[in-house]
Amino acid sequence: MLDFVERVVEKLNVGENNDRRLCGPVRQRCRGPFLSQHIHHQRGYCGFSQRAETQRRQTPQHRGSPPVQMKLKMSQIFCPLVEKKPVGRDVVFLLDGSDGTRSGFPAMRDFVQRVVETLSVDDNKDRVSVVQYSRDPAVQFYLNTYTTKGEILDTVRGLRHKGGRPLNTGAALQYLRDNVFTASAGSRRLEGVPQVLILLCGGKSFDSVDAPASALKQLGVLIFAIGTRSSDSRELQNISHDPSTALSVSEFTDLPSVQQQLPVLRFTSLSSCLFSVDSAKKDIVFLLDGSDGTRNGFPAMLDFVERVVEKLNVGENNDRVSVVQYGRDAEVHFYLNTYTTREDIVDSVRGLRHRGGRPLNTGAALQYVRDNVFTNSSGSRRLQGVPQMLILLNGGRSFDNVDTPASALKQQGIFVIGIGTRSSDIRELQKISYDPSLALSVSEFTDLPGIQEQLSSAMNTVVVRATPMTPTKKPVGRDVVFLLDGSDGTRSGFPAMRDFVQRVVETLSVDDNKDRVSVVQYSRDPAVQFYLNTYTTKGEILDTVRGLRHKGGRPLNTGAALQYLKDNVFTASAGSRRLEGVPQVLILLCGGKSFDSVDAPASALKQLGVLIFAIGTRSSDSRELQNISHDPSTALSVSEFTDLPKSPTVLVDSAKKDIVFLLDGSDGTRNGFPAMLDFVERVVEKLNVGENNDRVSVVQYGRDAEVHFYLNTYTTREDIVDSVRGLRHRGGRPLNTGAALQYVRDNAFTSSSGSRRLQGVPQMLILLNGGRSFDNVDTPASALKQQGIFVIGIGTRSSDIRELQKISYDPSLALSVSEFTDLPGIQEQLSSLKMSQIFCPLVEKKPVGRDVVFLLDGSDGTRSGFPAMRDFVQRVVETLSVDDNKDRVSVVQYSRDPAVQFYLNTYTTKGEILDTVRGLRHKGGRPLNTGAALQYLRDNVFTASAGSRRLEGVPQVLILLCGGKSFDSVDAPASALKQLGVLIFAIGTRSSDSRELQNISHDPSTALSVSEFTDLPSVQQPVPVLRFTSLSSCLFSVDSAKKDIVFLLDGSDGTRNGFPAMLDFVERVVEKLNVGENNDRVSVVQYGRDAEVHFYLNTYTTREDIVDSVRGLRHRGGRPLNTGAALQYVRDNVFTNSSGSRRLQGVPQMLILLNGGRSFDNVDTPASALKQQGIFVIGIGTRSSDIRELQKISYDPSLALSVSEFTDLPGIQEQLSSAMSTVVLKMSQIFCPLVEKKPVGRDVVFLLDGSDGTRSGFPAMRDFVQRVVETLSVDDNKDRVSVVQYSRDPAVQFYLNTYTTKGEILDTVRGLRHKGGRPLNTGAALQYLRDNVFTASAGSRRLEGVPQVLILLCGGKSFDSVDAPASALKQLGVLIFAIGTRSSDSRELQNISHDPSTALSVSEFTDLPSVQQQLQSSVEAVVIDVTPESPTVLGMLTSMTSCLRACLTCFTYTENLMWEKTTTASLWSSMAEMQRSISISTHTPPERILWIQSEGTMPLQAPLGVGACKVSHRC
Repeated sequence: MLDFVERVVEKLNVGENNDRRLCGPVRQRCRGPFLSQHIHHQRGYCGFSQRAETQRRQTPQHRGSPPVQMKLKMSQIFCPLVEKKPVGRDVVFLLDGSDGTRSGFPAMRDFVQRVVETLSVDDNKDRVSVVQYSRDPAVQFYLNTYTTKGEILDTVRGLRHKGGRPLNTGAALQYLRDNVFTASAGSRRLEGVPQVLILLCGGKSFDSVDAPASALKQLGVLIFAIGTRSSDSRELQNISHDPSTALSVSEFTDLPSVQQQLPVLRFTSLSSCLFSVDSAKKDIVFLLDGSDGTRNGFPAMLDFVERVVEKLNVGENNDRVSVVQYGRDAEVHFYLNTYTTREDIVDSVRGLRHRGGRPLNTGAALQYVRDNVFTNSSGSRRLQGVPQMLILLNGGRSFDNVDTPASALKQQGIFVIGIGTRSSDIRELQKISYDPSLALSVSEFTDLPGIQEQLSSAMNTVVVRATPMTPTKKPVGRDVVFLLDGSDGTRSGFPAMRDFVQRVVETLSVDDNKDRVSVVQYSRDPAVQFYLNTYTTKGEILDTVRGLRHKGGRPLNTGAALQYLKDNVFTASAGSRRLEGVPQVLILLCGGKSFDSVDAPASALKQLGVLIFAIGTRSSDSRELQNISHDPSTALSVSEFTDLPKSPTVLVDSAKKDIVFLLDGSDGTRNGFPAMLDFVERVVEKLNVGENNDRVSVVQYGRDAEVHFYLNTYTTREDIVDSVRGLRHRGGRPLNTGAALQYVRDNAFTSSSGSRRLQGVPQMLILLNGGRSFDNVDTPASALKQQGIFVIGIGTRSSDIRELQKISYDPSLALSVSEFTDLPGIQEQLSSLKMSQIFCPLVEKKPVGRDVVFLLDGSDGTRSGFPAMRDFVQRVVETLSVDDNKDRVSVVQYSRDPAVQFYLNTYTTKGEILDTVRGLRHKGGRPLNTGAALQYLRDNVFTASAGSRRLEGVPQVLILLCGGKSFDSVDAPASALKQLGVLIFAIGTRSSDSRELQNISHDPSTALSVSEFTDLPSVQQPVPVLRFTSLSSCLFSVDSAKKDIVFLLDGSDGTRNGFPAMLDFVERVVEKLNVGENNDRVSVVQYGRDAEVHFYLNTYTTREDIVDSVRGLRHRGGRPLNTGAALQYVRDNVFTNSSGSRRLQGVPQMLILLNGGRSFDNVDTPASALKQQGIFVIGIGTRSSDIRELQKISYDPSLALSVSEFTDLPGIQEQLSSAMSTVVLKMSQIFCPLVEKKPVGRDVVFLLDGSDGTRSGFPAMRDFVQRVVETLSVDDNKDRVSVVQYSRDPAVQFYLNTYTTKGEILDTVRGLRHKGGRPLNTGAALQYLRDNVFTASAGSRRLEGVPQVLILLCGGKSFDSVDAPASALKQLGVLIFAIGTRSSDSRELQNISHDPSTALSVSEFTDLPSVQQQLQSSVEAVVIDVTPESPTVLGMLTSMTSCLRACLTCFTYTENLMWEKTTTASLWSSMAEMQRSISISTHTPPERILWIQSEGTMPLQAPLGVGACKVSHRC
């Protein structure tokens, strides 16, 4: 209230002879009848006519008094003075005063002085404030502190650097909003004076800037952010009022260079450049809601229009204005060319009367102004490029639909700003507005003055937006192939097929070379009638089609025909333009069931990107047609071919795409939202955006969904990117993904919103999701799929992967990243989705053969060894299958840079390759840049254009022969190749760096070494890991590989309804196998409470016998569901020699589990036992299953597949095929497992708190690590050690595979230096360990079953959350032991530890020796549980826990004592004392503390159950 009074008084001309005297008569006159006679009829001031007022001002005593003019109706009490046009500006400088800008601060100070010099302070036009900030802000002076330029400059010269950290830019911006841009601090914002903020920032903000920056912009503050190379440019763009105004300099000393750099930031003309609306021409139409519901608010609308017009530069060649009022229908009050002066417009506005009427038809009104006002005849200058604006003042929801007319206005380039009240529908206004952010809102129309600055800002924006449309490309046509069933069974229907082809061809554009056509007829084998490049005119094609004769023959081999098309018709030589991006379409007319299998050939065509439309008759197999079609829903059926449609179905135009991005804007994604926007921007950058090409929409959601722009809002890539960059995080909870999916289906994928689904344009939805949905996603996800919308779900570790799989068009399209900042890592995955495959799930063809690249060290140091390398390559090539196009070979030689000898697609015969290899000459040169060579291979050799078939699923192999240490780094390039899926085998000599070769290899154990290259034949022979003489049989060949496959089927009570679908699934998988005694073997086991074998691996030797047996299986029933016992059963009874398993002969062993519920018993131990035995487990579950349990059971968590119901199993068959193919790529552990190693030792990682708060305690931490390492068995490769130090971020001191001797580790530990830094981000450090340290490439042997141990030493509470990262480590099986001090958070340590009871605490780190034994006891207890066969012990600990575990719950405690032979009395005395001590310290009853006879001690009476223990203990 007081603020309100203050603001009113600020506007008065207070004085004894001014407002006081002037208002006196008003009060008196307002009591009498005279007022009622004038209040509604006079435009003068409170009863005085304007003429009287003029006379009054001409008298001496009133000369110079301010002009007055009625602005508010008398009913509103006040008669304020004339509203002045704003003059000057309020400029606030926000200076980064943190520790990092100390040296640059004088330059900032000089910059502020130079800008102030250009301002008009002394005449009270401009005001200045300076605020400095680091952790928190400090005001140097406010806007109303100084009134002269001299005072400001004196103060600025004397500014001192503040210092401090961290840099909280967000908090500083919020502070300015709440404390500086206020009337009390001198801000004149409410008077319409422009508000300017100039930010000088030298680093990335520690807190979020989004919400505070948005809040300032909503106030109308124009923000200019200037940063240095240490700043975050994207953050500065987010802060700035427009991203293009965010400037950057190398150092603050370069600030003078940007002062004149851009017109938009030329401070010498701030007022003319930033704020002048007058200089731009605009055509502005006001559309006023005059319906019954706005009667009371209509005067306020008119006042608002008047105030806006007052600020315009009205004139025939300047701004033009029109006003339209509407209710049921629209009425123009005056057109854009009716008035040419501001005064005429204002007079006309003042004379408007409210029309009334209902209902409110906003849609019709929008259409009306488009057709009748924004036209040449009505004065619109749209065609001359003058910006067109429509300002809608609306007071209620429209009775008719607004979508189409709003879209039509946007397409015409009309910039719509929608302003509504609380009675309006905000969603409707957002649809109508040019951009959803331009939908403004007030409580009542009387509040309109409060958004005038927002409107001014938006009106300024229109000038920037007025850019001409980008011309669009015409679509490039299609290659259409007709495959006609010409078998004996279609003789009578063939003329109808022929007619159908003619009708389709009639619709194509052949003569202008857009469309090409081919026709193939088939029965037993295919016959090409003509190729895609045979004819170039429609007439020739039609003539040939009319003359086609029925082929005849049987059986019907549709599979062979599809394969033939792939190999001979959809090829460049046959006229296919697939590689040029032209859509490939196959229309199959089929009249019967195929005699051969169609699955693999159909899948291969889809992999090529061919869109298949299958049309059959009642004699066809509908399921087969669905399998062939690119989407099952497009498989059509007619009774007879004579019933084929007269008008052919619209072919899918895959050159165009409609893409909607659905962004999770809930509270949980605030930090990740900028990364989402970056991702969207990168994807859009690669699209061909245009009205007739690609269209894009962006929707954000949390509790509810909001469209930022529709598919038909923007037609250029630049507009989309600009809009995306300006998006702000909405926030809100809970996260309703289901509602959002339904919303986009109903509001975004519609014709009125720009969707071209009905025209056959592919529809895509890309969901970026950061958490589990609060509502159900099943129904809306299903509705999207039924509508043919191709959904790709991308989530983070906080998302529910099963939910994403349900949402995605195919479960394999549910992609995942750790954090949204990792999105660039999956961009290639997303880019690889050919848009011609839009309507079909991505499928993987079974790989055939492999692509083998040899990378040869040709540097100066290998000259003498080069002939031996060449011979080695020849011998390997001799073993490959090149001539039948299974295997491809490339050779690259390198030294300083690489040189390709030949690519993967250069030669097609083994003879050509061998001839070229024999002729190779040594390259020479130095230094040896192995890293650059690996990167070159990734970018230039393992690519489709160079012959790589990686995208077709063919295994990629790289064999590196290297004779020295690389001069450059190999880590990033090697990692990049591995991410592509390349299997790298590195072979070096004694001159090579063995650790470097291990880093390069896909698995360190596959890095081989010879003394000289002349010894290469010695590694070509029987090395279990890499037998080059039998590469195909051991490593890669899927088609010829033998496999032993066991199906374990859940037959419990809960799967009765789904059991038939399980059997169908097994049958389909078996149909694809090469069953035989010496080929693939199959066994089926069913389980519930217990397991039962239906047949063993050696029971049947033919596919037919297996299928017959499967068809005859009956559901067993039973409960509970004991999956753990069943896994143990198959390990002990099915994967054995006597049952037909060929594991010991090196044949891959696979277990496919179909599971419908959570196990009643524990699955951990049996699942681990299967993995240790080298059995490759794939777990498939339903929504009733426990996904975590399936991930534990599966060989790798990514192999835990999921369907909603068992009836959906066909949808993951391709995923399963892919996974089964992957088996052959798991080399040393799954294929060729000649020696089965038992896990030994442990991998121990120390995570040390190196933050500022632990500086004094760090030496004690270091000593602790040394003492623990002393107890480990490092030198015999049992134990491995890594040390990581962290504060704000982690730093690896050394990895698990860095050192191989205890001496090296101890030396490095002794030399560790305290890291320093803050805050303490324990959560981020734990996540880093999971992603970068507990990995095979970093030396972790987790996949080999070696226990993983993490020991955390932490001296404070974490600044970030530890829950999710700690949980992720535990899911990997990492045993975490957390030790803290009195400064730590004990509950946090318990959450981190694998068991809360193992979280230890000391007063200071210097007390660590007191818990060392306790830690070691805890570690040993759990490590023994993990590796029961492991003989290693940590320190002085015994393995007594392993034999006591079954006896009682016990507590094991060991003191630093050595009990030799001694007297019984003293022994009993020591034991009794120790027992009392343990009982008190652990709150354990004395009777639960057990003692065991140890080697070399007196025999004692042992408790019941312990005497049977035969282990020899030593203490």
